[in-house]
Amino acid sequence: MNNLLNGAAVCALTFAFASQAAATEWNASVWGKRRAFTEHVEKIAELVSEKTNGEFTINVSYGGLSKNSDNLDGISIGAFEMAQFCAGYHADKNRAITVLELPFLGVQNLEEEVAVSRAVYAHPAVAKEMAQWNAKMLMTSPMPQYNLVGTGEPRDTLESFDGMRVRATGGLGKAFETVGAVPTSVTSSEAYNAMESGVVDTVAFAQHAHLSFGTINKADWWTANLNPGTVNCPVVVNIDAYEALSDAEKEALDGSVDEALDHYLANYGELLNRWDAVLEEKGVEKVMFTPEVLAEFKSKAADPAREAWIKDMEAQGIPGQELYDLVVKTLEEKRASN
Repeated sequence: MNNLLNGAAVCALTFAFASQAAATEWNASVWGKRRAFTEHVEKIAELVSEKTNGEFTINVSYGGLSKNSDNLDGISIGAFEMAQFCAGYHADKNRAITVLELPFLGVQNLEEEVAVSRAVYAHPAVAKEMAQWNAKMLMTSPMPQYNLVGTGEPRDTLESFDGMRVRATGGLGKAFETVGAVPTSVTSSEAYNAMESGVVDTVAFAQHAHLSFGTINKADWWTANLNPGTVNCPVVVNIDAYEALSDAEKEALDGSVDEALDHYLANYGELLNRWDAVLEEKGVEKVMFTPEVLAEFKSKAADPAREAWIKDMEAQGIPGQELYDLVVKTLEEKRASN
């Protein structure tokens, strides 16, 4: 009897250990704090756990695993299985997707941003470049057009941008350079301190980031309609970790992307709806540029930036013209479908 009981105990323990071993646990590296920008990461973690009865879990870490500018490196060495990063932090590592950061692409809303990002992420040149970092594209983090908050007198002409020190990365930084501004690419987490200490006069962010990183609290004014472009911030997974998933786990992950993005868009829409109330509450003046000023900015920034980017990409063996044309075509198709 004792032998039978001992055998049963061993079997129970063996089953328990096997169940533990079968469970999959991932870590996802993001930064800052939970906010509109990370809601799809939180949602996909929730959905994956639900669909697998807790057998596949994703722990979302806000800065505990890596600096935001090092997340792609962390993915490449398998330090964690999932990460969010922004292309402008290291444009040399993710050249192909920087087409999405070109100024004045004409993207009008978050749904269009999702459409163009998906199209570009699916391009073979992007997959090939990401594979060099052992990374597979999972989903985008769609953001509205960036706008400035600033201190002092409002800047509402291109001439007033001359000498302006602006926190702006990637293509946005280059766009501001064309009108005499001086861009700096401090990370989002450093933007408030840069503004507070006077290192920059202005910060270019989407609305959620101005709230999350506190730059709106230092602002005297906000450019409501400058809309020069945005940054592109993918969520990627480590290829080896993804390939190690079971078919059911892959289905749970891939099959949750659309729902996670829908949740993100709904949540971000609520933030945009209350943005004017935030400005009023904090006493921030809304600056509106005339159509003439906007047209002048676009003529100075958009065409030269696009041509220079395409030429640079083609010289590096990346199909720049093809990627740019893909963005234009996708926008046209998206609008036609509406």
